[in-house]
Amino acid sequence: MLKARQCVREMREYHSPLSSPDIELRLDMNESTTGCSPRVLAKLNSMDASTLAQYPRREAGEKLVADFLGVASQQLLLTNGADEAIDLLCRAYLEPENEIVIVVPTFAMYEVFAQMENAKIVRVPTGPDFSFPVQRVVDALTDKSRIVVICNPNNPTGVDVPRSAIMQVIQAAPQAAILLDEAYFDFYGQTMLDQVGKLPNLFVARTFSKAYGLAGLRLGVIAGDQEQMSVLRRMASPFNINAFAMECLAEALADRQFVADYVAQVVTSREWLRNELEQLNFKCWPSHGNFILCRFGEEKKAILDALRARGIALRDRPDCEGCVRITIGKQEEMERLMAELKQALSQPPSLKHVTR
Repeated sequence: MLKARQCVREMREYHSPLSSPDIELRLDMNESTTGCSPRVLAKLNSMDASTLAQYPRREAGEKLVADFLGVASQQLLLTNGADEAIDLLCRAYLEPENEIVIVVPTFAMYEVFAQMENAKIVRVPTGPDFSFPVQRVVDALTDKSRIVVICNPNNPTGVDVPRSAIMQVIQAAPQAAILLDEAYFDFYGQTMLDQVGKLPNLFVARTFSKAYGLAGLRLGVIAGDQEQMSVLRRMASPFNINAFAMECLAEALADRQFVADYVAQVVTSREWLRNELEQLNFKCWPSHGNFILCRFGEEKKAILDALRARGIALRDRPDCEGCVRITIGKQEEMERLMAELKQALSQPPSLKHVTR
């Protein structure tokens, strides 16, 4: 009887909580509610049949991104979203029974791809107020540690990791690949990209899904030491980037004002929303992403259900006790969220005395 590998049969299937069709305001997936640059849309509309009939070539796109990021083309690989970058790293460096060290709570796909390699997952809980537990991470390292993941700023908490802490982990684990996931870099502004090539075990991943509003095109990038990147390049499909993404890449990179305006709007709306929620005595954490983490407490499910009935979806985070993650949209969308939340809190008796 045909059977898949045991580690695959036993792994937990990951289901993305995509909103139902009746949801009008999706604030659960950290997608841009503004969308992509008009220049990207114009490029999409100008594509002809011959472009789609040919296999896409990523070399020109990699040169564009490498120049944009200030690294060499040989130090960079375009990927099918940041997810493929994580998958490639796990396949390249994890043997069965090797260890991957992950600070939790964080992005779920690190564990999913590690499980596919039958690796041991070492979960290190965050410190007070979800701070990065640098000493506990260092203490968790063993001679079997092959990957350490640092999401900065972290998803779902929005908390950042100091550069000194990242350097401490990199230096403590020369035998391990250090994956620095900078998916939310554009909202944060701090990076370790300047250390690519200087630190042979450092990999930096980015995505065009967030600030560029291109989640549907599935375009990401991973950068690292040239010798190590040659390993990942060997493993990647030569046609892993679709033609739509390749054709739109130049316009997305060129429209810097669009990205800057979107980031500024997110920061303003994020701080406004946090202030509004805290006035209702809900605990919120300072965030460096396009989202905030908020604690609704014991009535979380009732609040989520009430908002869902009003056409608004937030992301439940059962790994953060009593908390939800809220994507930051346009100011008018945040005002609608608060109006609907206040309306929900004023009506059902079960929501009148929310534990926060």
